[in-house]
Amino acid sequence: MIKGIFPPITTPFVNDEIAFDKLAENISRWNDTELAGYVVLGSNGESAFLTREEKLKLIESVKENSAEDKKVIAGTGSDSIKETIALTNAAAESGADYALILTPSFFKEKMDSNSFIKYFTAVADKSEIPVIIYNVPKFTGVNIEAHAVSKLSEHKNIIGLKNSSENTAHLSEIIYNTPKDFVTLVGTASVLYPGLCAGAAGGIVALANIAPKECVNIYKLFIENKHGEALELQNRMIPVNKAVTGKYGVAGLKAAMDMLGYFGGEPRAPFNILSPNEIENLRCILIKAGLLMLQN
Repeated sequence: MIKGIFPPITTPFVNDEIAFDKLAENISRWNDTELAGYVVLGSNGESAFLTREEKLKLIESVKENSAEDKKVIAGTGSDSIKETIALTNAAAESGADYALILTPSFFKEKMDSNSFIKYFTAVADKSEIPVIIYNVPKFTGVNIEAHAVSKLSEHKNIIGLKNSSENTAHLSEIIYNTPKDFVTLVGTASVLYPGLCAGAAGGIVALANIAPKECVNIYKLFIENKHGEALELQNRMIPVNKAVTGKYGVAGLKAAMDMLGYFGGEPRAPFNILSPNEIENLRCILIKAGLLMLQN
């Protein structure tokens, strides 16, 4: 059973090419934390802007540079069942331990529970590694219902769900209606502590790219029943999370990484870089949260 905190890592670019040396430097620093592993090719990894060849090389590089105790989860979903199976199994050959598979959404008006059950069952039947369902209504415009997740949790090769909705009632319903060995992971740090209270086993959260120790500490404090401290830390991190996942998005997350000693770099087009005013606003948010010293 997987548990703990995983960052959906960013993809570093230099002159629009993946900078594998910078990726290795970031992972080396993250390896010194108590992160449970890494998610490559997630939304914050700009997977929608990557070629298939780039995706597989990224998985290989992340696996090669990860500490032995870190699990590698690869985002391999597409609307095509055949392509998802093909990429998932290629990802397994490249070193991925688990596949994070997005709900199909192009024909969103036709994507109901029966469609999701058919899709994920077909993929899991032929996947060489365990499958984690990825529910992110913010981007897809679809939301998998709890009863569909409950049905899919019966499949031996579907081991969990990343739920990136901030709806903790939906999260609780999923956890209540799935087996104890089915892993439900919070998908946004804004509800990490409430999600843990609802029974989540951890989180795949963008904030862990820049605040891995803080995200891990929220998890550890919860495990240790230090709920007041966990909630205080959770609340202190909310403005940062809102800035790097909502207001400024991937460009903001990468800018924050640069400020905090990681390599963020520029996002890939068509994303835009932050303006000088936006960068200064983000710097102030990081300082107020205690992640960045004032003199920096």
